[in-house]
Amino acid sequence: MTTDHRAAAPPTKLGGAAPPTASSPDPKEQRRARRRSRRYMRDTKWSPYAFIAPFFLFFGAFGLFPLIFTGWASLHRVTLQQPTTMEWAGLHNYTRLLSDEFFWNALRNTFTIGLIATVPQLLMALMLAHLLNYKLRNSMFFRVAMLTPYATSVAAATLVFAMLYGRDYGMINWALGLVGIDKIAWEAGTWTSQFAVSTIVIWRWTGYNTLIYLAAMQAVPNDLYESAALDGASRWQQFIHVTIPSLRPTILFTVVVSTIGATQLFGEPLLFGGTPSGGSQHQYQTLGLHLYEVGWSFYNLGRASAIAWAMFLILIIIGLLYWAVARWIGRSTGKGA
Repeated sequence: MTTDHRAAAPPTKLGGAAPPTASSPDPKEQRRARRRSRRYMRDTKWSPYAFIAPFFLFFGAFGLFPLIFTGWASLHRVTLQQPTTMEWAGLHNYTRLLSDEFFWNALRNTFTIGLIATVPQLLMALMLAHLLNYKLRNSMFFRVAMLTPYATSVAAATLVFAMLYGRDYGMINWALGLVGIDKIAWEAGTWTSQFAVSTIVIWRWTGYNTLIYLAAMQAVPNDLYESAALDGASRWQQFIHVTIPSLRPTILFTVVVSTIGATQLFGEPLLFGGTPSGGSQHQYQTLGLHLYEVGWSFYNLGRASAIAWAMFLILIIIGLLYWAVARWIGRSTGKGA
């Protein structure tokens, strides 16, 4: 007699299906798992775009749209009171800039102030970074102190310098009087006012560039300095022949950034004199101040937009020049294409 060891099939209801067992999962659970899988795939695919979407929304609203609108407005006659009422002018606003003495005066002032501010600023930043690169007591304190002027607001720094350069009660004229130099009307003169505005820029940005140079110096391999020291090079010779060549890309970067900042200089000259005219003779009016005066004082939105795009084109030309210089430096050092 044989015995069937196979498990007996569970009883089923008449006309019905067999109840689910451990080997046959529940269809509802399968559907839930499929839905969770689809949600996971959608989340994996679209979440990165959702995370970066706020940046593009803000950039489109406050960056791209103003750029396109000012480009369109520069081709029209339009006032600030009625920005939606435009009359086609073509390139009239741009051709007018070619004969606008105030535009060329602002361009010259921007170049002069930028030159006076950028060259001493980067040279001092390079020297200070070289000093901080050596082991000093309380080096962290000095690094934080270097960044303090950058953290100070433009308004506070400019107002303090405006008082320092005051004709009758300014500390600078008082110090000059101690050595027999007469009082100087810093704001009235062309070179004196531009020098005063440049010192504000130098004071604010020297520490910022110092830390950039310091970070680049600390990335220079110590083997280069040790080899130079074994060859009998002094610290100054190491700085000239080792540090400077290693910092060429960083120096070019700071020159580009400082040039762009000088082209867009606005807050310092505005607060130094208190008016967008840049002095009684426009002696320190920059391109930023000229744009502000045309747009907000004369309510000529079309001309102001043309000035803004002219500044943009100037920055592109400057960028191309620096790019050509960078390629030339790269070829001369054997690192360029």
